Amino acid sequence: MNGNVGIWIDHREAVVVAIKGTGHETVSRIQSNVESRTRLAGGSRGRTPYAPQDVAKEQKRDHRFQHHLNEYYDRLIEILRGADAIWIFGPGEAKNELWKKIDKIKSMAGRLAEPEAADKMTVPQIRAKVRGHYKIPNRIAS
Repeated sequence: MNGNVGIWIDHREAVVVAIKGTGHETVSRIQSNVESRTRLAGGSRGRTPYAPQDVAKEQKRDHRFQHHLNEYYDRLIEILRGADAIWIFGPGEAKNELWKKIDKIKSMAGRLAEPEAADKMTVPQIRAKVRGHYKIPNRIAS
């Protein structure tokens, strides 16, 4: 993916806006498929009649959640590899987590801008924000 790229991200999805030198843009939505509450097999049964039926270890659940997030970030990094400039924004910690992963890749770190906090946004708002960041005039969606 060539050109300037802006990515709005949270743990559920990412919206990638790529703007070529001519001003033509492409918008992609990438779903993370990360389950926030995974029910795991195993655990132990309580000794009293009113104890929980299945108590899964929280550490195992967190490990599985982090594994899914890492796969999601790796997919996004593959999409962003050819970008001339990368700007990440969004709510929560996902933007910082992705930024840290990209910053460790020496070939991509020089093209990376500091992440910025942003609320939940619609796709047209994301497009306008990316165009504003790269100082490209807004135009009608194609």
